[in-house]
Amino acid sequence: MGASSILWKFLAINFVILALVFLVVWLTFDYLAADYFSVLMEVYDLDSAETNQMFLDSVHRYLINASLGGVALAALFGFFLTRRILRPLSHMTDVTRRVAAGDYRARVNLDSRDEVGQLALAFDRMADSLERIERLRQSMVADVSHELRTPLTNIRGYLEGLADGVIQPDKETYEMLQREILRLVRLVEDMGRLAKADGAALQLERRPVELEGLLAEVAALDDGHGARQGRACRFDLAPDAGRVLGDRDKIAQVIRNILDNAWRYAAVDSAVAVSTRRRGDQVVTTVANRIGDGRPGIAAADLPYIFERFYRADKSRSRQSGGAGIGLAIVKELIEAHGGEVGAASENGQTKVWFSLPAA
Repeated sequence: MGASSILWKFLAINFVILALVFLVVWLTFDYLAADYFSVLMEVYDLDSAETNQMFLDSVHRYLINASLGGVALAALFGFFLTRRILRPLSHMTDVTRRVAAGDYRARVNLDSRDEVGQLALAFDRMADSLERIERLRQSMVADVSHELRTPLTNIRGYLEGLADGVIQPDKETYEMLQREILRLVRLVEDMGRLAKADGAALQLERRPVELEGLLAEVAALDDGHGARQGRACRFDLAPDAGRVLGDRDKIAQVIRNILDNAWRYAAVDSAVAVSTRRRGDQVVTTVANRIGDGRPGIAAADLPYIFERFYRADKSRSRQSGGAGIGLAIVKELIEAHGGEVGAASENGQTKVWFSLPAA
């Protein structure tokens, strides 16, 4: 209905233009050509009044006939040409309905460089984003369900065993139950931090932060989850990259999450390298670690997704030892709230994660 409405509007515009042209030509013959014809008749001593009227009648008759033919041709060609121009819009309307109904695979796929083609390209990009977000949403729901189900199932089984007398209520059993409960607590805390990170831009308390001291302070703290396992940090800090502008607590959380991730996957007894450098009006901090267990590092296909929620490049590790895949997602949200960027690279068994913040 929308495309048909536009079609008739285009045709109406053509009719208005033809009517204006017809009126201009009509008046031109009446006031200019007729006067010139009268002058010629006087020169050749003809009856100007009668002949002039015959001339006008003839011109008006031919003008009307020509205009009717022109209107018919304009309507015919205008109808088909306008329909051809509007066909992509009709197709976009159908695709929009499919996307609205949940079919995020629908695309316009219009091969054109005009304005309609640019609109179709923008629509396809939007559909790509919606499809990716929907996949992430479904994956997140499945991952959260799995993260909750596994420890709850373990706790339920042990509690039923204790109630039935099958399992003895010894210290080892209670410690195991405590570990499963702590897994639930950490997951809930991570989800809460992620929710807060989504709205971090509205809650930032920006002020100059001494990055060197903050890095050393966070690196000296153990998170209590055994991620460090005695691993140390090696610092290489640029003198002109000592201060950044941002929220100190949230920057500390960013550093803690990246270091915890680096320590978790680093080789035993290896040092995590932390470096800073100035890049324009930004300070870039890089955390590098050598992957343990002879692993090659993060695959190139996984690198674009390691900052997505619940994404884990190393599928072979358990959720208990490898984390839930929320830490780097929080890093991304917090850094982007500060107006910075995050990135990662992995080659030759070494992984680097970097983030940038505005220099103070």
